[in-house]
Amino acid sequence: MSTLNAGYDVHVIQQDQSSPYHSIMSFEELNLHEDILKGLYSKKFDRPSKIQEHALPLLLKNPPQHLIGQAQSGTGKTAAFCLAILSRLNFDDPDCQAIILSPTRELTQQTVDVMKELARYTKATIAPVVYQSDRCYSRVDGQIVIGTPGTVGRLIKIRQLNVAKVRMLILDEADSMLDMQNLGQMSVQIKRLIPNAAQLVLFSATYPARFKRYIEQFLGNAPRNEIRLLKVEELSIRTIRQFYIDCEDEEDRFSLLSDLYKVMTISKSIIFVHAREVADKITARLIGAGHYVSLLHGGLSPDERDKCMDDFRSTRTKVLVATNVLARGIDIYDVNMVVNYDLPTTLSSPERKKVADHEVYLHRIGRTGRFGRRGVAINFVHSLEAYEILRTIQNHYMCDILKISTDWTNLEGKTENEKKETRLDNIEAFIKKTLKGV
Repeated sequence: MSTLNAGYDVHVIQQDQSSPYHSIMSFEELNLHEDILKGLYSKKFDRPSKIQEHALPLLLKNPPQHLIGQAQSGTGKTAAFCLAILSRLNFDDPDCQAIILSPTRELTQQTVDVMKELARYTKATIAPVVYQSDRCYSRVDGQIVIGTPGTVGRLIKIRQLNVAKVRMLILDEADSMLDMQNLGQMSVQIKRLIPNAAQLVLFSATYPARFKRYIEQFLGNAPRNEIRLLKVEELSIRTIRQFYIDCEDEEDRFSLLSDLYKVMTISKSIIFVHAREVADKITARLIGAGHYVSLLHGGLSPDERDKCMDDFRSTRTKVLVATNVLARGIDIYDVNMVVNYDLPTTLSSPERKKVADHEVYLHRIGRTGRFGRRGVAINFVHSLEAYEILRTIQNHYMCDILKISTDWTNLEGKTENEKKETRLDNIEAFIKKTLKGV
């Protein structure tokens, strides 16, 4: 375990060997209730993951202390804060005692599923709270409320969610909330509405400077000796093999994507694009070419988004076209390949120039290589600008993004169609060989 370097006066936890809360090697050491242990074992958690070893003792320490943790999804952090909530819950009090805020409805549902599994043998009541366009805001009853900041905040303000007894507030994927529809400020407002004594927990996959400033705002006047910062591991790209393919132009880029459908369905694959309009367009063209794909972006209705995720998780579809709404936090076990149809970009300040978005790239390709498995990321490069963006990403992470050879110009005596078929065969063979090693 390493520690985060706080830019302001926050007590940073070190490995205090004399502390009884240094780390744990088994769940039994935490003196968890037997009903919680039964839920753990039913979910096949035999021993704590790395983050659980270090985070759980801090989360359960009395008196409660605030925790800011950096760890990627797929490491067991969700189970860590779910266990902490269950351990602090008064099962005889029906009122809301804990709130978990997630940036998207998909991540909310994923957290609900984990909490239900772990709470299976307890009397805990769990209330999912996400926006439903065809339903009114009705009263929410549950000891544990899990939802998106906008909907949870609205329910509190219209007095349909009583937060007078909230003991814990969890922000999951907190760094991503800074980029999404003012979710960060909504979370700050919710924090101001709950009791001052509530334990605050933030989990983030990255720790940029602006997130440090947000933490300062979120924690407010909390005494610094009541705050712990924990960094268990960085997001890693070491388990993901990265490649790029040169495309001649926009049309060649789509043709290649369509031709690679067979390879993408060997396991599950996610195709990332930068905008809803692009997602709609290439999904329609892929379906028109006879391919079966799902589509996910923020412009779809809640029911459409839920169906899309259900279809993809259950393998009714094996190829998903998505915007960055799926880039963070979602754990889907058997995604072997990510395709960056569009490389992730952002606008620099103050020039407003399009530049590489390193964080989003990391989160996108991190949808594969989950839970210690290996994965493949393929980047499509169709312009000089795209090549420069890819080169910037490669330099930033000091990693190798290897070119998949697409040279078919030297095939003398063959027609243009035959050359293109040979090119595609070579690319398919290379990707299949790479996937076999994953």
